[in-house]
Amino acid sequence: MNAFPRSAELDALVGAYTQSLAAAGMSSGFPNDSVARSFFVRVGIPTWQQMTLDEQLKVPRKYRRVVSWLLASQRMRPTAAYLVVARPWVGVIGRHVHADFYARFTAVASEVGFNERSTNLQWAALMKVAALQGVPPQRLTREQLHTGRDELVTAIKELCPVASGHMWITAALFGAEATLFHAGTLATPPSRRGIRPVPTAAWRWRQVTPGLTETFLAYLDQLAVSLRASTVARAESVLREFAGFITDTDPAVARVADLRRTHIEAYKLHLSQRPSITGGVLAKPSLVSQLGVLRSCFERLTEWAGVDQPAAVLVFSGDLPRLDEPLPRFLDDGAATRLLQAARSDDDQFVRLAVEFLARTGMRKGEFVDLTVDSVVQIGSAFWLRVPLGKLRNDRYIPLHPQLKSLIDDWLMLRPNGLRSDYLFIEHGRRVTKSRVENAIHKAAGRAGIGHITPHQLRHTLATQAINRGMSLEALAALLGHRSLRMTLVYARIADRTVANEYFSVSEQVEALYDQPRQLPADSEGAEMLKLRREMHQRMLGNGYCARPVGLDCHFESICESCTFFQTTIEFRPTLQRQRDDAADKGQLGRQKVFDGLLERLDQTAS
Repeated sequence: MNAFPRSAELDALVGAYTQSLAAAGMSSGFPNDSVARSFFVRVGIPTWQQMTLDEQLKVPRKYRRVVSWLLASQRMRPTAAYLVVARPWVGVIGRHVHADFYARFTAVASEVGFNERSTNLQWAALMKVAALQGVPPQRLTREQLHTGRDELVTAIKELCPVASGHMWITAALFGAEATLFHAGTLATPPSRRGIRPVPTAAWRWRQVTPGLTETFLAYLDQLAVSLRASTVARAESVLREFAGFITDTDPAVARVADLRRTHIEAYKLHLSQRPSITGGVLAKPSLVSQLGVLRSCFERLTEWAGVDQPAAVLVFSGDLPRLDEPLPRFLDDGAATRLLQAARSDDDQFVRLAVEFLARTGMRKGEFVDLTVDSVVQIGSAFWLRVPLGKLRNDRYIPLHPQLKSLIDDWLMLRPNGLRSDYLFIEHGRRVTKSRVENAIHKAAGRAGIGHITPHQLRHTLATQAINRGMSLEALAALLGHRSLRMTLVYARIADRTVANEYFSVSEQVEALYDQPRQLPADSEGAEMLKLRREMHQRMLGNGYCARPVGLDCHFESICESCTFFQTTIEFRPTLQRQRDDAADKGQLGRQKVFDGLLERLDQTAS
């Protein structure tokens, strides 16, 4: 039996316990000090912490509230196994032990968009980690959160292998990190990189011959100075696999200078037969990537003329498989129209915004999620969108359709106040990920009945639509952010006007050989055919016809009025009003908003 040396200290501890229990509504109107005194005298904090898990679980059940309070107030530290098996009430009691911080935590969680259930799960998981670390929840660091999470996940997998508790604890703590960040407790926003266990890269490098390890790691250090972290990580993965293969198949190779062409040929055969993550063997692009990393490494080591360099050329250009050059996959006008219509009727605001944005701007999904709240700028009477630095390390400005401006305004209206992030797309306190964008596109495509499509296909679709309607390659390259016209020429292969004109010319001659009628007799046309003919006549242009589907807005119908150099005066107001009414009658919301803005500015000038 343990006893406190001073009764005053014991009385203070028991008094704090009874007050916390009463505040938590767990006293049931009866005094609880006798149970607390009994625990402190018969068991005691030091003795309980030295017990095994089985001994702790055998402690009389009447002490459960006392143990939970000691854990929630960080006066006693449990093991992860005890938290998993005994399931103490640290979350419920912790609300009252840390009442001020709990109120702040729940308020921020609600503000950033978490519902009550998610907030309660976050708090419960947070209190478990606080008990493990022996630190109040408001003082936890990111490292302590990750350490506590890993301990809990390990304990759940060992003690409850069939249950999925490790998934909810991981998800709850990830959400809690977002709440703590916006509450000002954590300095940086949460990142998915810390969620999954780190691969055993260091262990594998220790199995490799020291000479190879030293040369390759030094090479990677040089790459890290000038290349992106993702590029360096990819090179590290390839070199680690190659070095491990060489060590396993020929331990006599002590350094790069000992490598011979036979080693490369053996590794090529290994790669061609190696299973891929998605099933089957590695695809040709993966083979090119793997061998390309090796080739660059050996070439640079030779150019640098260091202590350890290849004795001869090891990888040749012919070793890299020749890749196919398929044309970009795009949606035809009918499928694009159905996709936009499905997105506009979706009840998820982000789905509507993502599909419209990617379809009308041709942005990459990485550029889309990188947009910030100040990305929209007004130049003259038009709005422009600043696309951030992306894949090709260049930023650009593109014209912003009025309908997209309205969608952004609607999104910002619902943006929670007090967010500690400049990113435009934030959900539940966290930055929207690329997978969220992909899911939004898949959802709209499913509703439209057009099968599986990717966000990048919308980029190809816009480019194809633009070049088919006469946009120059230079303008299209600027819109898409291409660094060279060679990247844009691929779309010219899709819309080759010379081939189309010559094909239709020859087709007419071939049809004439078979006496095919050029036009059906008038009395053979039904009501639908007559309706189509009248519609085509109404949409006849000076040198052809407009084949745009009725449900698809024309991006060029009001192009002059959307230009930054467009100027108008009060005598043109009647004409502008008629154009505005015409757009309203046809349901062209984007065109209507253009003329609404012009009329409003004219009225303001007149007044």
